[in-house]
Amino acid sequence: MSFTEKDIRQIEAKGLTLKKVEAQIGLFESGIPFTNIAEAARIDNGILKLNEALIEDSISHFEKEKNNVLLLKFVPASGAATRMFKFLFKFLKEYNTQKESINSHINKNKLKDLSLFLVGLEKFPFYKLVLEQLESKGISFEKLSTSDKAWHFVSAMLDKDKLNFANSPKGLLPFHEYKNNHISTAFEEHLYEAALYASDDNNAKLHFTISERFKDTFDKEFRRIEEYVEKKTGVSFDISFSYQHESTDTIAVTLKNKPFRDDNESLLFRPSGHGALIKNLNELDADIIFIKNIDNVVVKKYKEDVAKYKKVLAGILLKLQNKTFQFLRNLENERITEDELITIAEFLTRELSVKISHEFEKYSDKYKIEYLKAKLNRPIRICGMVKNEGEPGGGPFWVKDQSWNQSLQIVESAQINQKDKIQKNILKNATHFNPVDLVCGVKNYKGEKFNLENFVDHKAAFITMKTKVGKDLKALELPGLWNGSMAYWNTIFVEVPIITFNPVKTVNDLLKAQHQIT
Repeated sequence: MSFTEKDIRQIEAKGLTLKKVEAQIGLFESGIPFTNIAEAARIDNGILKLNEALIEDSISHFEKEKNNVLLLKFVPASGAATRMFKFLFKFLKEYNTQKESINSHINKNKLKDLSLFLVGLEKFPFYKLVLEQLESKGISFEKLSTSDKAWHFVSAMLDKDKLNFANSPKGLLPFHEYKNNHISTAFEEHLYEAALYASDDNNAKLHFTISERFKDTFDKEFRRIEEYVEKKTGVSFDISFSYQHESTDTIAVTLKNKPFRDDNESLLFRPSGHGALIKNLNELDADIIFIKNIDNVVVKKYKEDVAKYKKVLAGILLKLQNKTFQFLRNLENERITEDELITIAEFLTRELSVKISHEFEKYSDKYKIEYLKAKLNRPIRICGMVKNEGEPGGGPFWVKDQSWNQSLQIVESAQINQKDKIQKNILKNATHFNPVDLVCGVKNYKGEKFNLENFVDHKAAFITMKTKVGKDLKALELPGLWNGSMAYWNTIFVEVPIITFNPVKTVNDLLKAQHQIT
């Protein structure tokens, strides 16, 4: 692949190297192999089922230990809200108030989403805000016909010269309206949650990954709500932000795998997906890190339920981490016995869901020690899993690598070859779904931070089809943060109730009970 001097300067200006870019193009050329799923993880086969005793013990352990460790909540929040309003953009583009009534338009085109939106209009937290916007433009909402109400309301929400919701960060949209007319954002709701489980009773640390252009907007929102939320919770908040590193961008190529160039003949680079955030996570200093997406929040009356299961996951992590650390210290003892080695191997199998090599018993004691150390001395993640209710996205599976070793992984449906009947059947019969509900231990038994980039499966990437100025291109996304980026962590899947999973993927999700005050 020949690059000009101008190309090389552009590559280096992004913090990339020519070698990395050539390797990325190599992935386009060779293709990325599908993930080989062996079976879906299920209860008692990769997924831990909770009972009251385990719940109480885990919460008790977390409450006892939490002030001895540094807690932090990590929230990926760089996404814009555009996808939330996809069906409303379509409505603005296609509907003409002069040619048909709104009811006729809905019925003719079978627009269930639009019908639900309009029926629930007054229940949205931004209802009064939109009416105020219309009044500022001299439009009296109450005097409009039913059809005009629909069009003007959506227009006020989405037009760039009005509220421009679709181009706002999802974390700063109005999400919930409380009885005192206080409207909260998802960003604010994460603070309330953090106060319940990610604080030392006095202080909570949160880190948001955001788009750099919205840094001032997030700062402004925090200043607006800081005193109010701190008074409500009795907790002060230490908020930090980071952006996706330009050095994690990936080159785009044509359909023939040649570098895609813009009208100025410059190379086109694209952000490489949330997998790039492993760099951001790696730069944080904490013992225990809670990870949760920006849009997965609830109104205050459900927060105790959500916090309960976060504490359960954290308690399970701390208990397993204590055992892991003790076993690692034991393995440094030259007098360790055969029975102790067997005990450690059984712990890996039974409690950390690690499948030990069939050849383990044949290994020399020296190699057994090295093998067990390598399996134990890794970051640990406890992942909440909810029962599958038809949501799109990833799930928990036993995965085979190229050496036919099996491990627990979160796998996206796009990573699975659904033309293979066996693989498709495994996917179809999966019982659980990944809600992105993680609690992570990122330090080793000596208290040192792991270099998380050493535990990434770089082959677990995605190639996606995109367009730029009307031209087709191929884009490369790095291994997802909780997929390939954590492939070589020790992973425990725990079944948690559906109340812990309340994402807002479309605007109509805000009408669900978990986002309504009454």
